[in-house]
Amino acid sequence: MRTAEQRAFAEAVDDFCGRHAGTREQRDLLSDNGARAHNHELYAACARLGWLGAGLPEAYGGVGGGMTETVIFAERIAYGLAPLGGFVTTMVAVGPYLTFGGDEQRKTVVSGAVNGAVEAISMSEPGAGSDVAAVRCRAEAVAGGYVINGQKTWCSNAQIADHILLVARTSWTVGERHAGLTMFCVPAGTEGLTVRDIPTMGGRDICDLFFTNCFLPAGAVVGTVDRAWPQLMAGLNSERLILAATMLGRAKRTFDDTLAYVTDRRQFGRPIGSFQALRHRLADLATEIACADLLVYDVVAKVDAEPARQLPREASMAKLKATETAKKVAIEGMQMMGGYGYATEFDMESHLRATIVSTVYGGTSEIQRDIIGHSYGL
Repeated sequence: MRTAEQRAFAEAVDDFCGRHAGTREQRDLLSDNGARAHNHELYAACARLGWLGAGLPEAYGGVGGGMTETVIFAERIAYGLAPLGGFVTTMVAVGPYLTFGGDEQRKTVVSGAVNGAVEAISMSEPGAGSDVAAVRCRAEAVAGGYVINGQKTWCSNAQIADHILLVARTSWTVGERHAGLTMFCVPAGTEGLTVRDIPTMGGRDICDLFFTNCFLPAGAVVGTVDRAWPQLMAGLNSERLILAATMLGRAKRTFDDTLAYVTDRRQFGRPIGSFQALRHRLADLATEIACADLLVYDVVAKVDAEPARQLPREASMAKLKATETAKKVAIEGMQMMGGYGYATEFDMESHLRATIVSTVYGGTSEIQRDIIGHSYGL
């Protein structure tokens, strides 16, 4: 159950998105015709309103809310199609700094996030995706710090981030595949780091990272050396719920766009939504979205009640349900819109692109199902 204040927050975000990104023309101007998912000026406006820190501690300039406030903001900007894609990676990256980072790291990164800085997190490599234990990007201890060599890939928003939270290998332990990984805070522009865009069907917000004799001081370590794996596990609630909330908002927007189309579009002398074939489809989709909403906010409430508790089963369920539902709504929406759903003139084709990839990043649907199955002893 969301409080009156939380509902008012959601309404304020909806109003903001409607005024600044309510038309296709506005969104095209803000996003370079859809090529970029983040607009710094719009993000700065949200920072001035205090919204970026709605779920962050007051000690670092935040409002002091919880996961609920973070999730509400993520959901509503996704519904409003506002190009504020940096929020998701920033909130995911900020978590480890809050829990494991040093005082200076928290002051720099968390306070920066409240004030509009974008953060990124880099785990994947060409040979290490779902299997994080396969990370090979090497961090070699030297006098005063570490030298990083290797390649990372599929890093969202690295090209606009103030810092990249890097997961690299610092040691090898026979029989313990997940041991020997360490988190590092890598400031943008660090010598020896090269960032390159990866063009995708969703735009140019994903990057390859190349580290060539990149020196990081010892103070760049986030948390404990060789302990990145348990640190990552501690943050899964946050990552999966933020991703789930984003796709929940997108699913709701896709449904509403579809409903508007089938209500307005007429064939054989009547609105096409009045035909049973479409009416029943919409009824099923509405039910699935309602289920996803209840699941996501139920898990969020559990996290706010016990912030230190890990909920791998529940968080994976929320991510799985929200992303798969969003993808289904987009596929069905495109089918119901016919050729218009495929045309770039309408938002439906962008809904499809955004939702299909959501079942891949942040842990694929197959990985989420594995986690859920293992939680039952299977």
